[in-house]
Amino acid sequence: MPHSPAVQPLGTLVALGGGDDDAMLALLCDMLPKPGLPVEIITVASRDDTRSARAYERALRELGCVGARHLRISEHHPADAPDTLRRLRRASLVFFSGGDQERITDFLLGTEFLRVLLERYQQEPDFIIAGTSAGAAVMPEFMVVEGYGWRALRKGGMLTSNGLGLLPRLLIDQHFVERGRFGRLAHALLAHPMCLGMGLAEETGVIIRQGRHAEVFGDGVVMVVDGRHLTGSNLGRIGRGEPVSGQNFVVHLLVAGQVLDLHSRRVPDTEEV
Repeated sequence: MPHSPAVQPLGTLVALGGGDDDAMLALLCDMLPKPGLPVEIITVASRDDTRSARAYERALRELGCVGARHLRISEHHPADAPDTLRRLRRASLVFFSGGDQERITDFLLGTEFLRVLLERYQQEPDFIIAGTSAGAAVMPEFMVVEGYGWRALRKGGMLTSNGLGLLPRLLIDQHFVERGRFGRLAHALLAHPMCLGMGLAEETGVIIRQGRHAEVFGDGVVMVVDGRHLTGSNLGRIGRGEPVSGQNFVVHLLVAGQVLDLHSRRVPDTEEV
């Protein structure tokens, strides 16, 4: 099972649904207490990791984050290398790029690197972890790794796996509106009914402060699907390839500036936050 924070974390997570991430990068630079602080870019999700890292280094430095550097983790660069861990302990911001989220977990689950990342996220108020696309989907306790179109609404047509465990009882799906992923997220909640599902449109994301308050930013919509009161699930009674069923999903559509309380699963009035 993934590691899950035992107490309310002090750090901040920023997750984007993919697409053009210029606005997110500018937001991250503005969130840093000082522009020269160390920013570590992790592109392990991409097989062309060096090219992707160069583009992010250039973009962040142009925005004033002069401490942005590529922290390479790959087949030949283990996450627990002493210099890699040293840089992780100094970083003010750790950014995960897009690609294949399973590559992130393949290289990080069970490592000292992940233990240090979680510890800093839990204990340090100024520490920021950010990710776009796959880098966003990998953050919670679970992640959706397969599921396409109508097949996602048939048993066996959707698959989840362990994420990094930064956010317990949560699923984040990316490119959500553009790739028609409601079906696979709903199916994932049938498999994990105590989880909250969060579908991020491209160029749209959330800033999650202290593991609780998720503020929407960007030009699109965040769809939140709550399966906590789910009834009528047939998942345990049907065979592979048969259509799935469930009732009483609760759905919210949220736009920039709105805040979701991840504990109560409500959208409180501004004065309540």
